[in-house]
Amino acid sequence: MRLLIYGSREFALTVADLVRHCGHEVAGMVDDFSSGEGIVGNLDSAAKNFPPAEYGFAVAIGYSNIPARWKAWERIRAAGYRAPTLVHPRAYVADNAVVGEGCMVMAGAVVDVRAQLGELVVVWPGACINHDATVGKNTFVSPNATLCGSVVIGPDTFIGAASSIADHSHVPPSSFIKMNSVFKDNRQ
Repeated sequence: MRLLIYGSREFALTVADLVRHCGHEVAGMVDDFSSGEGIVGNLDSAAKNFPPAEYGFAVAIGYSNIPARWKAWERIRAAGYRAPTLVHPRAYVADNAVVGEGCMVMAGAVVDVRAQLGELVVVWPGACINHDATVGKNTFVSPNATLCGSVVIGPDTFIGAASSIADHSHVPPSSFIKMNSVFKDNRQ
């Protein structure tokens, strides 16, 4: 599939590599605010020149603006585009895990049995989503973060590198878990 990448900064370059490793072709980058090498225009112009019947999208707007990332996703969907799930060939995703549309699972990541990832979730290298965990839409799970069994992560959340979420914990929506943190809620 030929994919446009929504975004053009550092994260977009990483997403472009993931797109290629997943066997797709990068058709160009879409940026509503910048122009330059590799950028084919803003979303409105891209929709005219790259029809949804022939192209898909990968969202490469980073965690520094999670609400804008979701708004971009809604605009892409309203324009009729699809966004395939991108799972690096060296990632492990259990056969009974559910991975939502637009998700990205990077090299070395683990999505264990019965885990569920909502739409537009990013799982960075080395992150481990353990059994029966649920990760809400538009969430970033940073490198080497560990989500223990049966956790529930609210949507629009950022989980920092090397953080641990204790089993059966519930992380509220729009949370920001700092790098190297341990999160354990009081329900246990």
